Amino acid sequence: MKTQELLAVTTILSGLMSGFFFAYTFSVNLGLAKLNNKEYLTTMQSINKEVLNPIFYISFFGTLFSLVISSIIYFDIHSPKFFLIFISCISYIIGVFGITAIRNVPLNNQIELFDISKASEESVQKMRATFEKPWLF
Repeated sequence: MKTQELLAVTTILSGLMSGFFFAYTFSVNLGLAKLNNKEYLTTMQSINKEVLNPIFYISFFGTLFSLVISSIIYFDIHSPKFFLIFISCISYIIGVFGITAIRNVPLNNQIELFDISKASEESVQKMRATFEKPWLF
């Protein structure tokens, strides 16, 4: 793959992930906030299962790999292009990949193990409080 093609792919993948997070933040989260506790947890369990699909994986990990590869290919400490790609790479590694891996995935795993059908309303309310605010922070 030529370097210009790599940058195009990187830009498209970055845009897809930005759009995913933007739409989720400003539409899905707003709708979820209006659900009662059981509906909220049930919906989050479903979303967490469904998001783990090939399109998401290709976009999520593809952006990570293409940014790293672009940073390596364009390495030139004096180049503004390298600097911008490198800043994008670091921002994605920390702001998207890192936060997802360190914060969101453990919360998703915790909610996955929670049996809503057998839980009291109090424990459902507590689980939502434990999950929702830290997940959104």
